[in-house]
Amino acid sequence: MVPRKIYDVPLPHGRMLRLGVQTFVMGIINVTPDSFASDGSSVDHLHAIETACAMEAEGADLLDIGGESTKPGAMPVDASEELSRIQPVLEAVIGKVKIPVSVDTYKAEVAKSAIQLGATLINDVSGLEHDPGLAEVVAEYKAGLVLAHTRGRSRAMYREANYTLLAREIGNELATSLQCALTAGVAREAIILDPGIGFAKKEAHSFAALAQLDRLQALDRPLLVGPSRKSFMASTLGGKSPSQRDWGTAAAIAAAVMMGAHIVRVHGVREMVDVVRVVDQVRSHRNSFCDNDSLLSEEATL
Repeated sequence: MVPRKIYDVPLPHGRMLRLGVQTFVMGIINVTPDSFASDGSSVDHLHAIETACAMEAEGADLLDIGGESTKPGAMPVDASEELSRIQPVLEAVIGKVKIPVSVDTYKAEVAKSAIQLGATLINDVSGLEHDPGLAEVVAEYKAGLVLAHTRGRSRAMYREANYTLLAREIGNELATSLQCALTAGVAREAIILDPGIGFAKKEAHSFAALAQLDRLQALDRPLLVGPSRKSFMASTLGGKSPSQRDWGTAAAIAAAVMMGAHIVRVHGVREMVDVVRVVDQVRSHRNSFCDNDSLLSEEATL
């Protein structure tokens, strides 16, 4: 069980995320025609809006809306197309939900429009690798920023999945992303880090990134982990499709929280809220009713 530091992450409009007291659940809303997870959102704006409201009711602490698939091999879309997908959803959702809304994008132009529409957090799966100008937008509007670890674009990322010391390399590359954000004027307190499960990582790399999540605590920023329904668990689960991986996701989420994750990014909010609440209770009772010396003495007499 890894100790978890508490962080206050400032957001626009005087909002604040207090991370570490309990695990936050971020609900995924994909407004794309090619989402790997088959969550039904597609580009049906009405369905996406209904999903957002349902996720809040089910206990989500954050929503993450994306208009471009970032799965390995996905085709990129331009900023105008991405905005046309997410703008109607943002316009409707921002006024309907009380929880903070994040936008999953690596493009500065999309980030700027999203923040102007009311998003308070930008989730950059490229860790500023694809568009460093995004950091300047975040700094200008004092938004929150998630920096994820990856290497290369979606269609080539697996060619970059070569590691010798995985945790050290992920940590060093996230440190570079963090420094880029700071240089652009983003407040350190506004930054959250993500090991990038499934991004430029083969199956063993993703499992190892989860198992070694605590190594990233040296960067002294809260950690977001998003293993939901991803392919790294497919062979372990006997080849199950994404929509059949929720039990595997639950196990990965539980492991991430035990290893110190502050936020988990998921498709099935209702079920994963139950998972993190139970694991949080285990965490909170780690030192309850326990006297190690007495326990050892009792065991010695058996």
